[in-house]
Amino acid sequence: MLFDKVKAFVVQLDGASAGAEPVFSGGQAVAGRVLLELAGPARVGALKLRARGRAHVHWTESRSAGSSTAYTQSYSERVEVVSHRATLLAPDTGETTTLPAGRHEFPFSFQLPPTLVTSFEGKHGSVRYCIKATLHRPWVPARRARKVFTVIEPVDINTPALLAPQAGALEKVARSWYSNRGLVSLSAKIDRKGYTPGEVIPVFAEIDNGSTRPVLPRAAVVQTQTFMARGARKQKRAVVASLAGEPVGPGRRALWQGRALRIPPVGPSILHCRVLHVDYSLKVCVDIPGTSKLLLELPLVIGTIPLHPFGSRSSSVGSHASFLLDWGLGALPERPEGPPQTLSPQPQNWHKLAPCSLSPILGLPSSTSLTHSVSHLQPLPSTQRWWQTGRWQLWGRAPFHHCRTLT
Repeated sequence: MLFDKVKAFVVQLDGASAGAEPVFSGGQAVAGRVLLELAGPARVGALKLRARGRAHVHWTESRSAGSSTAYTQSYSERVEVVSHRATLLAPDTGETTTLPAGRHEFPFSFQLPPTLVTSFEGKHGSVRYCIKATLHRPWVPARRARKVFTVIEPVDINTPALLAPQAGALEKVARSWYSNRGLVSLSAKIDRKGYTPGEVIPVFAEIDNGSTRPVLPRAAVVQTQTFMARGARKQKRAVVASLAGEPVGPGRRALWQGRALRIPPVGPSILHCRVLHVDYSLKVCVDIPGTSKLLLELPLVIGTIPLHPFGSRSSSVGSHASFLLDWGLGALPERPEGPPQTLSPQPQNWHKLAPCSLSPILGLPSSTSLTHSVSHLQPLPSTQRWWQTGRWQLWGRAPFHHCRTLT
């Protein structure tokens, strides 16, 4: 029987290495082969391949229709995002073909649709992609092999909408036993909406405690999974990163001048699927004793394409500077000018900027060192200046608008 003669029947993807499988995105080609190893000659009817991608959600809710009647309501929905069929082996004449003993390879390839949904596994839903090979032979049960593959749909955070600062403000009257005990206000701001895993979100906040009791500020990155079926919704929230500030005493004010909140390895945002969404937000709250907390929520998008150190980001340096000025971090007294520096003559008046710590401003890793050759479009000032912006310091000869980067 064929079942006894099949030594191996597997699906392999091109580009796979030991312990690592390829990852795909919309519009790419998926290629691989079906491996069949036989211990002896065997008659085969057909070898068929099917690729499928599906977003599926399902949950149940208990309902009551009176004191003695209860039932369970089920919600389910699915969306096909990939569907491909192919026949890898079919007999030329008759119903079967005979394969000799040994190893046989059947290559395959197909194109993914231009837009897909990132692979996802949640409590009430999933997005899964797989390739299934089926070996048919008369009078023998079909033999199947299955291979799961991963899709990550790119989310580029280098867009104007995701580079825009996010801000908000709230206030609340602290009450206890029907008496007012003062006003608590909260304002918070982050420099952009889009981030990637591993990045640090600098949180700027101001907490003004006008109540008679200490309050505690906190911040957290929250993931919200939303499942949708038959007009109903089911949500699941989880805190993926958090930080807690120091208590703010009565009549006191506290400032967060870029408190660091690092994003852990999490899946990207899923925003364009009909049956499920994955959203993120930064929640800044103030715990007020004796009353409900003051909660401010700023939207986030977790992307897959990190911030470009130059290009899209360079155009937002000006908006970042105004962002700092809005929070009073760029209006510090200017330090005394340093002594004049004599530059050695070079051909064509080319100069080289010394390495400077631009990493916190441009959103680069702290280990990044930047050194650029520049051609000055205006005469250099005779003295150097020291710019200080909050906790970031820059030592250079001229503002950015006096020079251009050489390529």
